[in-house]
Amino acid sequence: MYTLLSGLYKYMFQRDEYCILILGLDNAGKTTFLEQTKTRFNKNYKGMSLSKITTTVGLNIGTIDVGKTRLMFWDLGGQEELQSLWDKYYAESHGVIYVIDSTDEERLSESKRAFEKMITSEALEGVPILVLANKQDVETCLSIPDIKTAFSDCINKIGKRDCLTQACSALTGKGVNEGIEWMVKCVVRNIHRPPRKKDITWQPSTDARHFFHPVLCSSCDGRECCTMEDSCLSPCSSQMELLSI
Repeated sequence: MYTLLSGLYKYMFQRDEYCILILGLDNAGKTTFLEQTKTRFNKNYKGMSLSKITTTVGLNIGTIDVGKTRLMFWDLGGQEELQSLWDKYYAESHGVIYVIDSTDEERLSESKRAFEKMITSEALEGVPILVLANKQDVETCLSIPDIKTAFSDCINKIGKRDCLTQACSALTGKGVNEGIEWMVKCVVRNIHRPPRKKDITWQPSTDARHFFHPVLCSSCDGRECCTMEDSCLSPCSSQMELLSI
């Protein structure tokens, strides 16, 4: 009887959770993509104004549920000095969304180098990768064939994994749903990276914005803490512990 009830509980109240990294250079549109995704897949989520999004210094976290699958996103800062921290999250990830600014041709080679370094990591072997050519709403942007040509040297290094390059506009939402649905299918069928089991009655804050280094918060009378926008997220110690590397 217990086994039956336990199985019924798991069927009704648990989701398979997959951790998805959102990587790319700074100003590629990673956080805008995350906000657009949360807005589209979380019915009651009131996203921040996309015009107020600033460069990520550390880590943004968000979750969405797609059917019985839960995706937890880790949006990592793309500045050169922060890219060295990306590999700290590879072992725990189930998929990667790599965002390219298709309007910035000057930094395309820099983005390619970061992508190449990422895909050659053994810790990401077999992990599906979604490459988003972002900002396709801009008339002067590079096309998908242009970007594929620029990244052609990386083809042989992708290995045996699911990989898709897709047009996207994080600002307008074009390509967001299609990209997420593709990623869900890929992580679910990837038997080499089993999901984490999570009770669906517990939902992490989709607003959570964490940083690698503490900052001084006026709301905490000058104490060091992690912040989201201008509000304090106390207690601070547990959040910094979560991201200790």
